[in-house]
Amino acid sequence: MKAKVYQYEKCSTCRKAISWLRERDIEFSSFPIRERTPTLKELKAMVVAHGGEVRKLFNTSSKDYRDPDLKELLPTLSEKQVLDLLRERGNLIKRPFVIGDGIALQGFKEETWGKAFSG
Repeated sequence: MKAKVYQYEKCSTCRKAISWLRERDIEFSSFPIRERTPTLKELKAMVVAHGGEVRKLFNTSSKDYRDPDLKELLPTLSEKQVLDLLRERGNLIKRPFVIGDGIALQGFKEETWGKAFSG
C-alpha cells in the first residue's frame, strides 16, 4: 500500500512535504484534510505512533485549536470523543498527516521522513 497524505493545499509545510515525496518518486495518494479526514483506524494508528499521546494529533497553531471553548472542553473528553472531534473537524489535525505500511508521520521533518521512507 502506498502512503496516504492528508494535507491542506494552502499549508506551506504540506506543499514542501508533497514536493519532497515527488522528488523521490515516492508513491502516495493525497487527500484534502478538511473535506476528507483520516479514518478512525488511521487516527488510532497515529495515536499508537505517538506513544498513546492523543494530544499530539492536534494542530496547536490553528485558530480552531486556540478557541477558548475547545480548550476548556478537551480535558473533559474521552479518547474516543477526541478522535470523533478530529474526524469532524479536519482543521484541528496536525498536517501533513501521513499513514501507510509502517509509516505514521505528522508535520514535515526531512530527516524523519527520510528514515521513514527508506524502508
